[in-house]
Amino acid sequence: MTAVLNERKEQILRAVVVNYIKTAEPVGSRTVARTHPGGLSSATIRNEMADLEEMGYLVQPHTSAGRIPSQRGYRYYVDNLMDLNELSEDVEEKISSSLSAGKMREIEQIIMNSTRVLSTATNQTSLIMGPQFKKSAFHQLRILPLDEKRGLVVLITDTGFIKNKVIDFQHQLSQSELQQVVSYLNQKLYGLTIDQVTTSLINELKRDLFRRLEILEQAFILLEESLKEEKQIRVFLGGTTNILNQPEFKDVDKIRRMLNLFEQEPLLFKILEDNSSEDDIVVRIGSENEFEDIKECTLITANYRIHDKTLGTLGVLGPTRMDYGKVISVMRRLVNQLNQSLSSS
Repeated sequence: MTAVLNERKEQILRAVVVNYIKTAEPVGSRTVARTHPGGLSSATIRNEMADLEEMGYLVQPHTSAGRIPSQRGYRYYVDNLMDLNELSEDVEEKISSSLSAGKMREIEQIIMNSTRVLSTATNQTSLIMGPQFKKSAFHQLRILPLDEKRGLVVLITDTGFIKNKVIDFQHQLSQSELQQVVSYLNQKLYGLTIDQVTTSLINELKRDLFRRLEILEQAFILLEESLKEEKQIRVFLGGTTNILNQPEFKDVDKIRRMLNLFEQEPLLFKILEDNSSEDDIVVRIGSENEFEDIKECTLITANYRIHDKTLGTLGVLGPTRMDYGKVISVMRRLVNQLNQSLSSS
């Protein structure tokens, strides 16, 4: 359990974290003295910094150098000392205009825009999990006659996915017969997720429906194909070079590992999926991350929703020396705008 620091130590820790985030250089007592509101001497600050190092909040990379925050120091800063940034008008405008629901109707386009805005506004690498079709709930099925022998089956989910397929009628159908089929399926399937529409359920519906009408074998093809589809894995990346431009990732081996990670979409999906939470914002620093590939990074995640239903997760990946207040402020604003855009699109 993290100990509670006294006010002086908190102010010094805050000064070290803030300065190190800005400069990526170890912070000395003189630098802290210039920014510390209490007017403490350099000697007093050195003693306090030595205590913070002994307690595990600071690290001295070289004997003659200043100190940098440890993972424990960053965690204390995020939990107790961090101030959220007020976003500039420019960032606010970029978020609002890029995600305006009136400009786009495709969910994928909204997500792609969100990825770009998030990486640009934070100067970090952004990852957004695309919505999963199979986790959407069945909302409505329609059958639209094209001619006497063909019809268009349209499957609509609660999250806005639309799948359609042209089918051949085995028998000529009246409008009332089509309506009976549609009403029956909508009643039986409404509210079920695509995962819950199992093969056994489809077979049961077929038997029941065939007893009534003995028609529309192909009306079920769309549902069956949807069920058989491979799990759709889409992770949209933005600003992948941002993390590589950080001083912490100048080492060739680190660069190679990060580039390799960005090419593994299933792994990125797993990372976001495992860090999905109903909490507002989740911050995992360094070894708090379960995945070996990002144990030297910070991952900040949040869920996005449509009509209070979670669609996916977005994240920012960067070095532990990250401007946490800025990133979290941008993410909260973006998630709110993204939720509004998806719900009204």
